[in-house]
Amino acid sequence: MSAVLDPAAPALLRADFSRAEVVDTTALPWVDSPAVGVQRKLIERDGGEAARATSLVRYAPGARFAAHLHPLGEEILVLQGTFADEHGVYPVGTYLKNPPGSRHAPFTEQGCTLLVKLRHMQPDDGERVVIDTHRAPWLPGLVQGLSVKPLSDFAGEHAALVRWAPGTVFTAHRHWGGEEIYVIEGVFEDEHGRYPAGTWMRSPHLSQHAPFSRSGCTIFVKVGHLPEQG
Repeated sequence: MSAVLDPAAPALLRADFSRAEVVDTTALPWVDSPAVGVQRKLIERDGGEAARATSLVRYAPGARFAAHLHPLGEEILVLQGTFADEHGVYPVGTYLKNPPGSRHAPFTEQGCTLLVKLRHMQPDDGERVVIDTHRAPWLPGLVQGLSVKPLSDFAGEHAALVRWAPGTVFTAHRHWGGEEIYVIEGVFEDEHGRYPAGTWMRSPHLSQHAPFSRSGCTIFVKVGHLPEQG
């Protein structure tokens, strides 16, 4: 899918946190960012170029982004290729959390695709986290067939990779502070629908579902970070 120019990205896109949202990101267009060779698929957005936002971001080989500040933090999962900045090199599978007030100048030599969340952290979350998820161990989940790789944990907000073996069923549960999911591989399911790889989902505060996976899947999950009111 070719990119389109984005002279003015929408200031509000799926910004009502009281609503459940499901987005097939494979159907979204790539949109040119202010940096040459860097394109985005806009998933959610609340604000202008400096926005609380969730996006897929694609860097062409050799692309660079100017040094910039993250006043309310940044969270990255490297989905393809190798990402880098002046602090390190982050191959596919790396989870990176840059805390509020951090600054960097990102680039890539070979190209990469990222899941990026901006300006959603609590101001006093000062921990920088870098995890090579290909090396981190899988831990037993709460039910048989479920495995978890914890990524970040701060003041009721949690991020993790979760792997569902084929046929795994989880009990119905309620989301205090909401839940956000990106399906990395396989097919995730619940009583509301079926969500293949590339699906992004957001469930509001106090929403409830009973998830399962017939064929198995791996998902990125973030909970506890959504406002209690939309």
